[in-house]
Amino acid sequence: MLRIALFLERTLRGQSGHLFHWCPVFLALGIGLYFSIRFEPDQALVLGLLALAIPLLIWAALDRSGFMAIPIALTLVIAGFALATWRAHEVAAPRLDLPYNGLVAGRVIEIDRSSSDALRVTLDQVAMWDLGARAPPERVRLSLHGKAKGFRPLPLQRIEMRARLAPPSGPVEPGGFDFQRHAWFQSLGALGYTRAPPREIALPPDGVSVASVRFALSEGIRKHLSGDVGAVAAAITTGDRSHLRQGTTEHLRTTNLAHLLAISGLHMGLLVGVVFAGLRSAMALWPYVALHVQVKKYAAGGALLAAVAYLALSGASIATERAFVMVAVALVAVMLDRRAISMRSVAIAALIVLVLRPESLLSPGFHMSFTATTALVWVFGLLRSQAGWPVPGWLKPVLALCITSFVAGAATTPFAGAHFNGYAAHGLPANLLAVPIMGAVVMPAAVVAFCLAPLGLEGLALTVMGWGLQWILWVAAFFANLDGARRAVVAPPSAVLPVISLGALFVMLWAGRLRVIGILPLAVGGWLWIMVERPDVLIDESSALVGVMTEFGRAVSKPRGQGFAARVWLENDGDGADQLEAFERRKDGQKDAAFAYLDGHAIWVKSGKVKLDHKFTCRSTDILVASKEVAIDVPCRIITPKTMAKTGALAIYVRGDSLEFGSVVETRGKRLWSPPAHAQ
Repeated sequence: MLRIALFLERTLRGQSGHLFHWCPVFLALGIGLYFSIRFEPDQALVLGLLALAIPLLIWAALDRSGFMAIPIALTLVIAGFALATWRAHEVAAPRLDLPYNGLVAGRVIEIDRSSSDALRVTLDQVAMWDLGARAPPERVRLSLHGKAKGFRPLPLQRIEMRARLAPPSGPVEPGGFDFQRHAWFQSLGALGYTRAPPREIALPPDGVSVASVRFALSEGIRKHLSGDVGAVAAAITTGDRSHLRQGTTEHLRTTNLAHLLAISGLHMGLLVGVVFAGLRSAMALWPYVALHVQVKKYAAGGALLAAVAYLALSGASIATERAFVMVAVALVAVMLDRRAISMRSVAIAALIVLVLRPESLLSPGFHMSFTATTALVWVFGLLRSQAGWPVPGWLKPVLALCITSFVAGAATTPFAGAHFNGYAAHGLPANLLAVPIMGAVVMPAAVVAFCLAPLGLEGLALTVMGWGLQWILWVAAFFANLDGARRAVVAPPSAVLPVISLGALFVMLWAGRLRVIGILPLAVGGWLWIMVERPDVLIDESSALVGVMTEFGRAVSKPRGQGFAARVWLENDGDGADQLEAFERRKDGQKDAAFAYLDGHAIWVKSGKVKLDHKFTCRSTDILVASKEVAIDVPCRIITPKTMAKTGALAIYVRGDSLEFGSVVETRGKRLWSPPAHAQ
């Protein structure tokens, strides 16, 4: 034991200078622990853990050996757990607990488009009637259909309409994406649609506001650039996606170019880079300034101000906030004569993001951006340590671009596959052709247009910007229309991403030969993903849709209706079929026959207006799924809306003669974002 202790002490001491890189990792472990448990921790538990952190900090302060890293790591885990708990309570807001059909009024704070290509508005300062003693949700999101399609809302405009609203829905299968949790941290209490034209209650307030400037910029851009080009230009400059067609978005997603739409690290980095280089070059033209002033620091300060302005004008979304933090850390490092791009800078940015928004740990954007950044810093750090690149000088930028695209793509592929159930087969060539144009043409032209806008001379710069965007959209359309452009991937078990992440981080952050140990969790995560077992039967939370796994893929019980659940099930299966194709996989279309047979278990589905009479027979080993309550007495297990209200969506695994059930309620547990008891 003594030898083992001495070995561990020497190993930890050998990490001196590299341990800070692990701080966000252990903070994230604590945050992840909070989200993974199946109960809501009470105040006594959190206070007890915080009290435990005191002796741990004393241990760390008194210990001068390598073991001092252990109490610091444990303290960070406790801090992450407490921070996530506090944040979940801090964002608590009223939400709808039952469906609502009536008048809704509120202030427009966000305008975008839904997955069905309908204009969608998010309202705050919500007013609703016939709620009794219940408070209205803090925010609601409404899609505009029917006669409401022609309505064009304005930012901060107060509107009223008759709408159908429902509470945020839960996971469509046990262990699936929890939209109720996502909505909780957005204070989003209801979602729905309206078909009646909204009525204006009050115009946006007079005076200049960030929202009014954003709207004016978006309108001005689309006057100069029409169609998809103008819509994309508005999206990447002001965050306005309300005019972006779903087909265009799908092309960009299929080719792994959708990151060009989100105002995140790439846009913020390109903008800051253009401003920094421009200011530095301009100041260097003045000999006195170049000789007596630290031009680089002043240029970094100017670039930081530009980043602040871009953050405000783009709508300050979560992805943009995260990008701003990373860029700000790099610029402050320049002003302090530190290396701008280093693993320490990435760690500081991750710490700030996790402290401000602990829930971002679960978001695809956090995973993709920090994974790509960490991998790029590590790879280029390795290349920097080499004597030099054995290529001609003119070829180095091209090689750097290829390495960047390959490393970023390879690092984010597992996360893209896990979150979006697919990967872009042609993502690398598409990015190699599009990203340089984004950096060399589009973003510089956007900066020039912004500078010339007060003089009314932005037209030429916007035209150049449009040329660059036309090329990017052509690249996206070309590769998206190739055969096999998108490859479907089965959803991994919940443990896979944490295991893969820890393995990759160990390889990149650990100093010394022991970093090869990180390959083991990478292999384990890959094996768990390959061996994943999908449910034999899935039942949506309304009991109106059933999906049964067959030798041809999952067959669903309806050709339309509950389309979201059907789409997610098929995507999680790694199945590229749509709902109609999955419906046609049924082995028997007769109404009096079972929907499917699994190892002797018959799965009966009775939906819509189909009524059961005493002629219906089934065995005790069978399952009957009905969209309405069943009045007759049958021996099989009956699943109805009343059953699903208590369990949420169900997953069933066939284990020979027995059936293993899993439910959303059982998997998720009782959390703040779970539906109230009377709604379950």
